[in-house]
Amino acid sequence: MRILISGKNLEVSAYLRETVEKKMGKLERFFPSDAEAHVTLSVEKNRHIVEITIPHQGRFIRSEEISGDMYASIDAALDKLERQIRKHKSNLKKGLREDAFAAHYPEEPAAEDHTPRVVRVKRFQIKPMSEEEAILQMALVGHSFYVFENAETGKINVLYSRKDGNLGLIEPD
Repeated sequence: MRILISGKNLEVSAYLRETVEKKMGKLERFFPSDAEAHVTLSVEKNRHIVEITIPHQGRFIRSEEISGDMYASIDAALDKLERQIRKHKSNLKKGLREDAFAAHYPEEPAAEDHTPRVVRVKRFQIKPMSEEEAILQMALVGHSFYVFENAETGKINVLYSRKDGNLGLIEPD
């Protein structure tokens, strides 16, 4: 597995790079040798942020952790990634290494299927509006996202709340 490490507002020291590579080594058993992992380490005020993204067969496995210590963030992000892989192992098995789960995670007995399912469908009229109006509407309905037709482009956009308190906008190409 190739591990690409970058730093934002942070000089990645040789020791920190070595630590990340060593800890990422425990994920190598899941992926083929040509897999690539992108690790971004950043510092904002006293928050140490670790983002790990592994593009794999058209999907992305991603984890982000924030804490007061960079090493704790690295450990938590890796634990979260490993949990995601284990949770979705039946969906990912096709592209993962054949022996990825053999020794460490024996097959569980057939239990209740806990895959998420659609339990509610909402239908609503979409009217063209500006980004500012969509922000206002999102605040009025009290949701963390809002789907609307952008009056300028005529395309469907999604406005969402980010963890940092700002907003994000998803636009189709």
